[in-house]
Order: sequence, then C-alpha cells, then structure tokens
Amino acid sequence: MSILPLKIDLHVHTCYSVDAMSSLKETVLYAKKNGLNGIAITDHDSLRGVRKALKLADRMRFIVIPGVEVTTLQGHVLALNITTSIPQNLGLAETVEKIHEAGGIAVAAHPIVFIKSQIKERIASVSNLDGIEVINSSAFPFSLSTRLNRELAERLNLPQTAGSDAHHASEIGTAYTLVEADSGVDEIVEAIKKGAVFPFGKSISLETRVRRVAFRLKRWI
Repeated sequence: MSILPLKIDLHVHTCYSVDAMSSLKETVLYAKKNGLNGIAITDHDSLRGVRKALKLADRMRFIVIPGVEVTTLQGHVLALNITTSIPQNLGLAETVEKIHEAGGIAVAAHPIVFIKSQIKERIASVSNLDGIEVINSSAFPFSLSTRLNRELAERLNLPQTAGSDAHHASEIGTAYTLVEADSGVDEIVEAIKKGAVFPFGKSISLETRVRRVAFRLKRWI
C-alpha cells in the first residue's frame, strides 16, 4: 500500500523569534486551517517554544517537528528534530556536526538570496549537509532565488525542501514540502534525509512584506 505524502511546512517562526508574533496555538491552528499535516518550528537560535509546541500538537493531533534556525558564521541552517540547543556563530561545518550529534538533520536555509543571510559560498565545501531549502516564500527575488537554489541542490545532489519562513501565522503553508513518510517525526526526518521529498510554494505578497517591515520597526524602535 502506497503512503500518501505528508504536507509539511519545514520553516516556521513563532513569537519565540524576536521578529515574529504568532502564538504557538495560533501557529498550529493556521497550519491546520491551511491544509497542512505538520510544521517544523524553527525559531531563531531558540528552542524555548518547542516543548510547549510538542504538547500542544499532541493535544491537537498535529505533527510538529522540533527545530531551530541556527545562525552560523556563514549564514543560517535549519536544525530539524532536535530538542537541545545548538551554539550559534560557529562555522558552517561545525554547526552541522553539532546538529548531527544532537540527533537532528541540517538543511541549508535560503542559501541564495539577496536580502537574507546566505551560505552559498561555503556550501560546496561542506559535505555533511542533509538538504537544501530550495523554496523559501520570503526569499527575494523569489523566482531567481528558487531557480539558483534548485541548481545548487542538483549540483550537490542533496534533497530539496521548501518552507514558508513564516513570521506571521497567515503565511504558514505558502511553501511546503511533500514528504513520503508515516506521521512519526523520526520517519519524516529520515525520509527528508533520503530525498523522499518534493518542494512546492510561492512568494509571500508585497503587502505581507510591508507588514513584516512595519512590525520589526515597531518592535525595535
């Protein structure tokens, strides 16, 4: 019997990221409303919301992959299926090693973009990455970034993933990854690592980009 693929947004931020605002409950509710089977919570260098999110997901019968978006000296990496902190501001290769030691997998986040931290220059020299995020709804310019990311993943023969990089709940599911796996987190992560994944998605709207900027200015001023 074939397994129906799971629809999972692998890059979602909550109020535990300094530049995002959605509560954990709101995040899960919107994800379910938008037709997803699950999400990966990947707040910036923080696991503070993960334990609460896992309890909430269990009550709401929804898949939550615990994770974090780690800041490295060469850009950002999504650490998926971890519940222990990963030090920030290490080299890319060392960060990936730390993620593996913690039992997770490492996916290069938005490797080629023009208004986010990118790690294109170092990826080719790092042999222990588990995947490349080829579609990131927040990337700009979206179409060019997506094409270049795909070319990079194909050149390195690495699995391709997609995530919205949502910073507000309404953005969740703008991009997502179809994963051929059962609903267990370990099985999902193993499927990602093996490349049993198909990325899909589109860009967030200009209105959403403006709203993000306004929110950040309001929080930082």
